[in-house]
Amino acid sequence: MMAASLVRRDKKSTAAHLKADLNWTDNSSGVRQLQELLDCVLNPEKPAADTEALDWCKCLIAGGEGFEEFCKMVRSYDNATLCGLVWTANFVAYRCRTCGISPCMSLCAECFNNGDHTGHDFNMFRSQAGGACDCGDSNVMRETGFCNRHRLRTGENVPTVPRDLLLMSEMVLPRFIICIIQYLRDGYTEPDTSTERDLQKVLQQLEPQISFLEELTKMGGAMRTVLTKILTNQQIFKDLSMGQEENIYAKKNYEKYLSALKNSGLVSVEEKAQSGAAEPTLGAEAGAGAGALGLLGAEAPASPDESNKEEDQDGGQSVGQRKRVKLSSTAKDPSIMDSLKHKCFLEELLFWTIKYEFPQKMVTFLLNMLPDQDYKITFTKTFVQHYAFIMKTLMKSQESDTMSNRIVHISVQLFSNEELARHVTEECQLLDIMVTVLLYMMESCLIKSELQDEENSRHVVVNCSEPLLKNNTYWPLVSDFINILSHQSVAKQFLEDHSLLMLWMSFVSFFQGMNLNKRELSEHVEFESQTYYAAFAAELEACAQPMWGLLTHCKVKETQEYTKTVVRYCLETLQIWFDAIGFVDEPAPNQVTFHLPLHRYYAMFLSKAVKCQGLDLDSLLPHQEMLMKIMVHPLQIQASLSEIHSNMWVRNGLQIKGQAMTYVQSHFCNSMIDPDIFLLQVCASRLDPDYFISSVFERFKVVDLLTMASVHQNAVLDGEQERPMLEGALTFLVILSSLRIHLGMADDEILRAEMVSQLCMNDRTHSSLLDLIPENPNPKSGIVPGSCSFEEMLSAVADFKAPVFEPGGSMQQGMYTPKAEVWEKEFDPIMVVLRTVYRRDVQSAMDRYSAFLKQSGMHTTGNPWPPYKERTPLHPCYKGLDRLLHCKTLHIVIFTLLYKIWLDHSNMSEHVLCMVLYLIELGLDNQVQEDKEDEEPCIEEHCHDSWFPGTNLLSNLHHVINYVRVRVPETAPEVKREKDPPPSTSAEASNFGQNVREAQVFSLVAERRRKFQEIINRSSTEASQVVRPKSSSTRWVPPGTPPQLVTEILEIRESMLSLLIKLHQKLSAKQNSLSVTWLEDMETNSHAHGDGITAIERILAKAATRSRQSKRSIQEICGKVSPPVAPKKNSPTDKKTMDKDERRQRARERQQKLLAEFASRQKSFMETAMDVESPDADAAMDLGASEVMESEVLYDCVICGQSGPSTEDRPTGLVVLLQASSVLGHRCKSDEMKKLPTTDDEHIYPADTCGAAHDVRLALMQRFFKDSSCLQSVSIGWDGGVYVQTCGHTLHIDCHKSYMESLRNDQVLQGFSVDKGEFTCPLCRQFANSVLPCRPGRSTEVVSWHMPTNKKTAVLVKEVEDLQEQLGLFPTESNLSKEMESFIKDIKNTTQRKYMDYGKNPGSPDNDFLFMYSVARTNLELELVHRGGNLCSGGASAAAKRSCLNQLFHVLAMHMRLYSIDSAYNPWTRLTQVAQRRDDCLDDERPEVPMLFRDCPSLLIIFVLTMPQPLRKEHFICLVRMLYNLQYTQALASLSAKFSPEERQAWSTSGALKKNAVNAERSYDALLSHVIGELSKVKTVYDVNTEVPSMLSSSVWSPHSIEYSLQQFCLPYLRLSCLLQHHLYGDKLSGCPEVEEFSGLAGCLGLLAPALQPSNPIYSASCLDWTVNAFDLMTQWCSEVTGLSDTQAKKSITLLVQDPQWASPHLLHLPDHYNIIFQYYHKKACTACKKVPKDPALCLVCGAFVCLKGLCCKQQGICECVLHSQHCGAATGIFLLINASVIIIIRGHRFCLWGSVYLDAHGEEDRDLRRGKPLFLCVERYRVLQQQWVSHTFDHINKRWGPHYNGL
Repeated sequence: MMAASLVRRDKKSTAAHLKADLNWTDNSSGVRQLQELLDCVLNPEKPAADTEALDWCKCLIAGGEGFEEFCKMVRSYDNATLCGLVWTANFVAYRCRTCGISPCMSLCAECFNNGDHTGHDFNMFRSQAGGACDCGDSNVMRETGFCNRHRLRTGENVPTVPRDLLLMSEMVLPRFIICIIQYLRDGYTEPDTSTERDLQKVLQQLEPQISFLEELTKMGGAMRTVLTKILTNQQIFKDLSMGQEENIYAKKNYEKYLSALKNSGLVSVEEKAQSGAAEPTLGAEAGAGAGALGLLGAEAPASPDESNKEEDQDGGQSVGQRKRVKLSSTAKDPSIMDSLKHKCFLEELLFWTIKYEFPQKMVTFLLNMLPDQDYKITFTKTFVQHYAFIMKTLMKSQESDTMSNRIVHISVQLFSNEELARHVTEECQLLDIMVTVLLYMMESCLIKSELQDEENSRHVVVNCSEPLLKNNTYWPLVSDFINILSHQSVAKQFLEDHSLLMLWMSFVSFFQGMNLNKRELSEHVEFESQTYYAAFAAELEACAQPMWGLLTHCKVKETQEYTKTVVRYCLETLQIWFDAIGFVDEPAPNQVTFHLPLHRYYAMFLSKAVKCQGLDLDSLLPHQEMLMKIMVHPLQIQASLSEIHSNMWVRNGLQIKGQAMTYVQSHFCNSMIDPDIFLLQVCASRLDPDYFISSVFERFKVVDLLTMASVHQNAVLDGEQERPMLEGALTFLVILSSLRIHLGMADDEILRAEMVSQLCMNDRTHSSLLDLIPENPNPKSGIVPGSCSFEEMLSAVADFKAPVFEPGGSMQQGMYTPKAEVWEKEFDPIMVVLRTVYRRDVQSAMDRYSAFLKQSGMHTTGNPWPPYKERTPLHPCYKGLDRLLHCKTLHIVIFTLLYKIWLDHSNMSEHVLCMVLYLIELGLDNQVQEDKEDEEPCIEEHCHDSWFPGTNLLSNLHHVINYVRVRVPETAPEVKREKDPPPSTSAEASNFGQNVREAQVFSLVAERRRKFQEIINRSSTEASQVVRPKSSSTRWVPPGTPPQLVTEILEIRESMLSLLIKLHQKLSAKQNSLSVTWLEDMETNSHAHGDGITAIERILAKAATRSRQSKRSIQEICGKVSPPVAPKKNSPTDKKTMDKDERRQRARERQQKLLAEFASRQKSFMETAMDVESPDADAAMDLGASEVMESEVLYDCVICGQSGPSTEDRPTGLVVLLQASSVLGHRCKSDEMKKLPTTDDEHIYPADTCGAAHDVRLALMQRFFKDSSCLQSVSIGWDGGVYVQTCGHTLHIDCHKSYMESLRNDQVLQGFSVDKGEFTCPLCRQFANSVLPCRPGRSTEVVSWHMPTNKKTAVLVKEVEDLQEQLGLFPTESNLSKEMESFIKDIKNTTQRKYMDYGKNPGSPDNDFLFMYSVARTNLELELVHRGGNLCSGGASAAAKRSCLNQLFHVLAMHMRLYSIDSAYNPWTRLTQVAQRRDDCLDDERPEVPMLFRDCPSLLIIFVLTMPQPLRKEHFICLVRMLYNLQYTQALASLSAKFSPEERQAWSTSGALKKNAVNAERSYDALLSHVIGELSKVKTVYDVNTEVPSMLSSSVWSPHSIEYSLQQFCLPYLRLSCLLQHHLYGDKLSGCPEVEEFSGLAGCLGLLAPALQPSNPIYSASCLDWTVNAFDLMTQWCSEVTGLSDTQAKKSITLLVQDPQWASPHLLHLPDHYNIIFQYYHKKACTACKKVPKDPALCLVCGAFVCLKGLCCKQQGICECVLHSQHCGAATGIFLLINASVIIIIRGHRFCLWGSVYLDAHGEEDRDLRRGKPLFLCVERYRVLQQQWVSHTFDHINKRWGPHYNGL
């Protein structure tokens, strides 16, 4: 009741009153009052959404003050030295590897920017799972990297917190927290009944409460301390957790909580009931711990979620029944056995956080508390205690991805700290829990392994198609495990704990042999499973990365014991595995698994032991028989790789190729293929070499091929697979015997070799190189191995090629390319073969190599062979590997292959020879020290051993083999000889019988069997003899084929040396290619590079220098060498099977020839086509007055190929692209680029642009003058004008129509829309959207057209006037006129309505008239811009050949003749005559625009277009002259307005004196004074401007500066006239220096008499040419202005002061560092919707900030970027995407990604800011972008366009 009264009172005063009560010494009444009040306020039965309770808490905590002030107060006592800012996914943070101790270290942007990281290795990244700032935490980062805020402030100088400040908080918060917990208890329902939605609802209601907690944590250290006390205090929890006795509601909740706890164990309660009998150690209430460890030993069903029903059926459930590893023994600490029991709020809060699947707010709250050390330790322990429960929840979760991210967000903060990780490992058995939970997790998805013995296999593997593996659900767990193993102290504990290691090995064996592939032999597999992704990811993440983590701690001698232990357990587990799959000695055929993690663990620990710990290899190896078993599966993978590349697995679909590629791919290779090859090298160095070699050839299935006979049967391979398989086997042997990655190379050498091999395949960017070079893939292992040396190594082996820019080329990145000496000395094709994912990369490397040799002149003819490279010496432990190269089996194979190649047997290839020679050379370079006693051959082996006397390759090279016995089919050519061979004349053999006995016979298979038996039963010698014949006779005979094999004896009489010399002849196609003395003449160094001939010479030379015997043999053979006589006659069947290679080769040559012919044709065609002159050029170029051209201009149609004139009924047209453009409108007065704003104070004002200025001018005119007159006084089209460009190719318009039809029917369209009339030019494929009709040209008139005139100006003026009077003749209706009309329609459709309608009444002819002549103006102005803004460069512009202005003018003129100008208003009369004063118009009608306000270039274009075509040049010049008079007068008027009144007075008087001089009409002072005088008649003209003294008025005007400004004023007009003359009459533009531009142009237009020497300064006035009295005419023009009424004059006077000069258009000026843009804009809120956009973008033309794809700013279904592009660039937009650093171009309905103008230090783009390295502006690229914008070539240069459907 007292509480009730308190509740009704004012919150603030109550709080203050209670706080006072509580401060007394005896505060019991205060406490009681507060508790009662809280009982009432914080009643969990009220709905959570009611915020009243929250307001009460805020008031009470603040103790009567305002909550905001209270927050400020508490913050001032913040003693935290850590930043601890918590962020969620997608936050932009930084990581500095230089400052980080833990690789997970991260900083918020503020701390990063306030610290000093110059020159450090840092990057920016988007957080994936969320994180927290580590600034100030010296456990995770070095103190030098702290920002200034956290570096200086240690908590010492913060005053202590006054007791009463937080007193209320300590009282109120516990109640508040239990209130939240009760809501959580109440809201929770068991998963079977609940749905996601219910949980979400509960959370939504609690949002304000949890946010309040979060707010509290942000108040700093003082408040966090209070919260920690409350959350970890066990007494408070006891008092409040059960709820008060009388409260039924709280009781009910408590029961719910207990039942939720019951199932928190790894194994649920029901399962425990069944397993209770089996496991008596467990109490009835077995909880998480017991579940986690004890129960895995019980016979639980295969998946914890399955009920027990299935066990009884025992069908396929044997897996579930198998004996599990008994884990209970591993629990060191019995407390793990107890159930989850909570002792404090923190534990229960975490429990509910897990149950509710980690709501973001809760996670953030729990993490925000971490800067408090006590909290951190307690929380970490709590987290570990709940670890098993977390993972169990994760496995059941629907949203496992989100949940995984949230879990890792927490765990990475806890486990990255070594101190903490070690602490919980020791105290809470973290390692035990992790391994156990991992095992538990994987046990839920095991299946029986089908490897080897399908029926009886006892081995189980994970099933890769289970969601757990497919969705990577296990990664949070594995990631935590890897994280804690990166701490040395934790890894040591793991390696010392044998029971844990044993458990771990059993975990790894679940992956051994997973994802088994079975070769499909009959038909193609129906469903290609993609499970292999999951399998490779699982092996890499769950097995390899922890392995690398452990290996990093086994680097020194002291850690030898660890390695020994691991190796011992690996071998034990392998033995168990072999037994489980029932493996004896042969692998099952047609099966392969790429996953052998146990083998790889064993291999990697062996390698480390020898390399870093100085252990002896033999002490770690098992007995021979085990080695033989270990060798089988890795060898099977190598053979399968070859099979897959030989297309033997095609029926298994593409995924098998995917596996083969992934296995060698850079992120996997050093955890997969490298350990496998190393393991095979170890086996090869310890096993009998003959056994090993024969195993290899048998695995590769090419045994049958290795026969001297020309024909053989192969039971297992098709004909076309034999060659690639043989190449595969030999290449594998070369790799095996020459690869040194784990056999003695230092880390630096390895890095160098990897780098060279990648660079040889292709030039690489820095980032792709980083990515391609396999590093120790455990990302947690700190710094990239030798990351400092990465840069040094790169600069040692490669040159940087800066990005080059061809204007039309693609954007290149900065590339690294190998230095010349690298190609010369270090290119290693073997390493390249090992590291290529795609076979084409090997070819690419060879092509680049041969290009280098050609360029440097080392080898110019033919294709070079892969160079042979010397190897690093072997580590002593692996010396045995060389015995491979010195074993008789290999030598027999080599001999056989040399013989077969020499005789052109089928399926031999250059590659085979290359590899055979490589093996010989390796053997010569790696000699074996032999023991003498081994040499004596045993008697029973005599038959085989008599091939070669010993095992040394050097001595075997010159050993001659005489006869060989072969088994061949009866049909073989060998059989067809006479039965009686002639007795041999050889010295050694006197009779035939002896020969036969000595003939060599050899069977690899028998050999291998025999060795195997020998090893197994060393004692019994008989065994070998018994076994051999049996196996050799039965093994390879395919069942069902009659054994028609017969034994034949071939006479050979060759040695390896003689075969080599004969091959040399064969390759060089010369008989005695080696003279007897060549050895003496040869200089050795020339042999490093070259083809097969060089290789053979190199080998012979080595043999000769190393053995005198060989040298003698070589000289002997060279002496008596003769062409090869085959021991067999070529049978006709052989002819048919002409080597497939050769056939292919010939086909290829034919194809090449055809292609070359085609190319040359095309080239000549292109050359002629490109020379199509645009017609004006044809008509006018090189035309003297006397020459007469043939009658008509001819055009080539690029579709039908015919040439002919354009006629009325079959017109020809130019291929053109019409596009709307606002480039001109974006020009400014100054040449400075505008800066992109990067702070709030900077802005861009658009008012000073050309477009804006013209709009204002027109609007002003329309206010005061007659509309029709206004529309002829200016041009529009500055914004949204239509630009016409052509590629210069012509086509018949009817051909074009049928071409468009065919495009419409062709569905495969390349990014353009045929319905909108778009197409690509059929010849040059340039983008186009219309055809501009060419007028039929009769060139007879041309001559008279151009005749220089002697008529007086006055006469010409009259003629012009008469011409204008002629009525426009309506053209006769013809195809041509129709096409012209349709072209006009296209022009109108190109731009938007708003850019065409400027008149008062839209759609009026005046409007149309204005638009049409403005099209001409736009195109002229743009050409000027493209020429650099002036005509100084002269010549035809780059585009002149492709200019279509002449044709465009004709079409426009044709259209405009429809409008005749009313003669009363014809401006021509006002230009040339002094009119008698007409009576003023009626008052209501507005006046016409005064001549001084009119735009001269516009008038010129109007006159040209409306007069009858073609216009004679004399008339054109006349127009130009008359208008120049007007332009000049405007210049004077404009200038006079800039003077100060005094100066005006002075000039007026000085000029007046000259009025009566002879040439007064041509002297500027007289004219200027006249204008001033006339305009001064009315006060208003000059008064307006007095208020704003012009900038220039401060300087005094000299005659020189006046002349300069007059010329500048007239230049734009002259430029335009000159350009127009060039296009209409083909006059050449003469170049001139810029200072003489005025006189140059005036001369060109005939305004200046050519007599004047250009050396004299030219006066602009001397160009004037008056037909009537100048002063009268001027007076008339001025009176039009002074006659205006006052109001009009005041406003319109600004029209006088105009400045026609505009600078060339620019994009915005960007800052050098991208970070400046990024930091300002990525957090900036959108102006329209006030939210921070997901994808912000910037317009680079005007700086507008827009939302890309933002739905918030959509209008009428069009997104903001597209809208802006229409508004700002008439449908062309250039946008920089802030979050991606790339630029996109929007052009009409299409868009493309242009690339980035910001590159990193290595000249690379960083799209999407993935790497986050600092980016710098690339000025060249930006220039290219601007140039494409100005020249309107986006469509032509960028190729990848797609439709944007208004969604950008």
